[in-house]
Amino acid sequence: MIKNKKNNKKAVVYQVFTRLFGNTNTTNKPWGTIEENGVGKFNDFTDKALIEIKKLGVTHIWYTGVPHHNVIRDYTKYGISNDNPEVVKGRAGSPYAVKDYYNVNPDLAVNVENRLQEFEDLIERSHKNGLKVIIDIVPNHVARNYKSISNPKGVKNFGEDDDTSVVYSVDNNFYYVPNTPFEMPDFLNGYQPLGGEKSTFFDEKFIENPAKWTGNGARVSKPHFNDWYETVKVNYGISPDGRKDFDELPNGFENEDYKAHYEFWKTKKVPNSWIKFKDIALYWLDKGVDGFRYDMAEMVPVEFWSFMNSSIKIKNPEAFLLAEVYNPDLYRAYIRKGKMDYLYDKVQLYDTIKHIMQGHGVTDYIPPIQEYLKDIEHNMLHFLENHDEQRIASPNFAGNPFKAKPAMVVSATISTSPTMLYFGQEVGEPAYENAGFGSASRTSIFDYVGVPTLQRWVNNKEFDGGKSTKEELELRDFYQRLLNFTIKSDALMGAYLDIHQHNKYNTEWYNSNVLSFVRWQEDEQLVVVSNFNAFDTYGFDLGLPPEIIRKWNLAEGTFILEDQLYNQYSTVLKVANSQATCRVDVKPLESFILKVKR
Repeated sequence: MIKNKKNNKKAVVYQVFTRLFGNTNTTNKPWGTIEENGVGKFNDFTDKALIEIKKLGVTHIWYTGVPHHNVIRDYTKYGISNDNPEVVKGRAGSPYAVKDYYNVNPDLAVNVENRLQEFEDLIERSHKNGLKVIIDIVPNHVARNYKSISNPKGVKNFGEDDDTSVVYSVDNNFYYVPNTPFEMPDFLNGYQPLGGEKSTFFDEKFIENPAKWTGNGARVSKPHFNDWYETVKVNYGISPDGRKDFDELPNGFENEDYKAHYEFWKTKKVPNSWIKFKDIALYWLDKGVDGFRYDMAEMVPVEFWSFMNSSIKIKNPEAFLLAEVYNPDLYRAYIRKGKMDYLYDKVQLYDTIKHIMQGHGVTDYIPPIQEYLKDIEHNMLHFLENHDEQRIASPNFAGNPFKAKPAMVVSATISTSPTMLYFGQEVGEPAYENAGFGSASRTSIFDYVGVPTLQRWVNNKEFDGGKSTKEELELRDFYQRLLNFTIKSDALMGAYLDIHQHNKYNTEWYNSNVLSFVRWQEDEQLVVVSNFNAFDTYGFDLGLPPEIIRKWNLAEGTFILEDQLYNQYSTVLKVANSQATCRVDVKPLESFILKVKR
């Protein structure tokens, strides 16, 4: 059983790849330039666009790719140095190779000189339309050529004061291979920067001497092509042999709140990189940002997160802090010691649901995940797509966007945690395009490209679905109905009980393609039923365990159960002799959120 102790209603995060959302260009030439393939701008998020996103049931918008990262475009007339194609993935560049944390991607501005103000205006517009704003911070690594031209007074660049004659020093920002220059990796599978095209403004070899360790931890001067060679690893005061050159939290301190953590670090000397990233976070809070998504957080020591997140929470106790942590053994430490609000539920719920959607798994695997996570279920953000994962509609995943319907109902209603929706998911984007560095099945985060299904909904920036197909609009309507229900429901912030196992062992009916569970709080009681089968309708008598009869105070007799998604289905719950059953007929890929009518 799961009970929530934190917020009144669920949160819904809309992750949007900022440079792609407003791009109406449909050329999609592989390795195309910004002039050929187009790019979206901050200003494309008009009031109308934001209103429509809000109408989906969204509470937070994560603008992905905002901090200034490497791009292959000549912005030297604005004082921005050019980036070498050898250490840039794609032409538009990876948003996770940040070059300047104190400014924004110049591609996203109508007026490059005014780019920071254009983003601040977007923050204000988002707030006006009822959306809180999240951006990325990537603490584990930065671009190889990191150099901010926008530092506040007194702030030095990463590596500016490093002693490059040693592999490691506690206050160095990077690790080094002394007296050895960096060498580019051997490119594999015929890869060439820019697809083999010569840059018109940058044809020099990339020079870095001495070489720095690569972002994923490769310690050699010549990394492998599959290493994160475009980035360098940030040093958080951990020596190459694993020694921590900073204070550790006392035993039991995971039970202390962020205020106690903040006080703990006030008297401690911490590595320079800690201070740099804390200052970056506070800078963006001052700009009006409401929270952060932390890339590869588990590659950074948990003590840093205690320091960083407690500083953020002192400034804004409501800040939304979401992290990428993929090792379940680390979840509780990063939540409790590191003071994270939310982590991706990737390797358990997402991977399991994906397997079921592909027809390889059974719904029996889902309840044990909730049992394992019951003490931290509120902290495990649920999603079916994000920028790292394949699109549901791609042949490599499910090949059918409607297979997301039962999965999304389960993902969004099984716990009190936030739900995340990736832009274009709501209209079934399949990511068929060969964009260049990026590969089909994932919308490219490296290239200038269009997102066809979303472009039809954007409809030349009318944001009304005027060019969408009937199926795309039907799917978007489903997401809108579901997400709006979740952010208003009291029961979804209350208790949970699996009834799937009860029906497996205590009734005549059982099917591994269907999942059922109940959610409740005070005056709202829900029975959720989802059919993952794309071909078969199932009709059965669904049983509720005696425990639910007691907890819901169900007197003997009958109760109407009404579906809350489409308001077109109802059934009767019969209670007699400590037994409760209701007839359910669920079509392929159909779900019901059945509310007890009193």
